[in-house]
Amino acid sequence: MLIVHAFATPNSVKVPIALEELGLEYQLLAVNIRQGEQKLAAFVSLNANAKVPVLVDSEANDGQGMVLTESAAILVYLAERYKQLLPAQGVERARVFEQLFFHASALSPAFGQSGFFQKLASEPNPVAVARFHGEAKRVLAVMDGQLANSEFVAGSGFSIADIAHFGWLWRREFAGIDFSTSPNVERWYNAVSQRPAVIRAIERTNALLPQA
Repeated sequence: MLIVHAFATPNSVKVPIALEELGLEYQLLAVNIRQGEQKLAAFVSLNANAKVPVLVDSEANDGQGMVLTESAAILVYLAERYKQLLPAQGVERARVFEQLFFHASALSPAFGQSGFFQKLASEPNPVAVARFHGEAKRVLAVMDGQLANSEFVAGSGFSIADIAHFGWLWRREFAGIDFSTSPNVERWYNAVSQRPAVIRAIERTNALLPQA
């Protein structure tokens, strides 16, 4: 049994997308971060860092089970276990990891901080907004340049690198980002968002939001 603890966040949606692409059955459990449920003892026992998503694989480790945190680590684990979405060796595999590290070190923090200082900070901080919004636009331009020469972010095949990037591009409005100067990213995003597995994953992830 695969259980995913998640919410409708850029990092959470990555895991259902991978699971849907792999054709696996899974249970998706809501952790309402707006109400602080990620800080409750029951969840912290799964992830001491108090963040979603978390994957619980009861069949891993010779049936002893495993709890795994960090969305990129979960993507790599699923791709390696089920031998899809990640080339087995060589340059193609290295390119996927290159994009995963670019996401973790550049795109994700820039988008997250840009959104925080624009929309969640208790006091205005023009310097921080300029710094992180500018960085978000810069890394998007880097991604646009990459996609000018390839169909997907790590080459000709759809991979977990595309899934990683998609999460924040799905929630780009939070960072104050659009595709007006990134036509290659827009082309890529439209293609990925129309994949049946991605559509199903987004529907299930959005269903975690409380109903009014």
